[in-house]
Amino acid sequence: MTRSGQLDVEGVLLNWRLDGDGGVPLVCIHGVGSYLEAWNGVAGQLKDRFAVLTFDLRGHGRSSRVKGRYEIDDFVKETLALADHVGFATFHLAGFSLGGLIAQRLSLTHAERLQKLVLLSTVAGRTPEERHAVRGRLAALMASDASVHHAASLSRWLTEDFQDSNPEVIAELRWRNAENDRDCYAAAYRVLAETDFGGILDRIACPTLIVTGEDDQGSSPRMARLMHEQVQGSQLAILPGLRHSILIEAPARVAAVMGDFLLDTDRGKEAAANEQ
Repeated sequence: MTRSGQLDVEGVLLNWRLDGDGGVPLVCIHGVGSYLEAWNGVAGQLKDRFAVLTFDLRGHGRSSRVKGRYEIDDFVKETLALADHVGFATFHLAGFSLGGLIAQRLSLTHAERLQKLVLLSTVAGRTPEERHAVRGRLAALMASDASVHHAASLSRWLTEDFQDSNPEVIAELRWRNAENDRDCYAAAYRVLAETDFGGILDRIACPTLIVTGEDDQGSSPRMARLMHEQVQGSQLAILPGLRHSILIEAPARVAAVMGDFLLDTDRGKEAAANEQ
């Protein structure tokens, strides 16, 4: 069963979709410049066991193209409003990239709402060189247009084998990117570039799974291991042969690791151990 709609949160219309009926509540947050459909592959694997809430962040997809400066707490507030709207008093939370930063912030400020946390291809504890690199990408984005930024990023996001074997997926990604509003994209990217909770992740209290691609340059295995060290009792999975866009290139692998962790199966613990 699938339900969808739009919710007005203080003048911001948020486009949302709920897949699954009566399963374990799971909220999934996409990355910068993306859209709720980025979760289709994962949600399709999980909807028989979970009620999966996906949505377009402000400025993205079919949600309001809000102009001006974005703050991470805007995203947190709107995520919680959507969870309330669909009746999730508490829920599992998964965030990818920027969505992972939003998930970190929500877990630090509203721990009482969370059951378990999944951080996918996200960042913490950037080095000075990494901060310089991401700020350089932000400056280049603001000086050009999102399509140029997107074209330059494809090789960081997806392996060449995947790009060559899936031209229809690449064409859709290019089309989706062309639909992005430049100012909204830049406003969200600034949050990604300037937010870092690397010094306080030891305050996260809920069970946490951390996942990234072995060859992800921006959300690197080094960062994932740092998060794993800081979040007490967390599980870590480094997915071999993948770069940043694990939701697009390997949704079945991501869904398997997520589902087993969230349902607390021994197979999930073994899978996470084997992926390191």
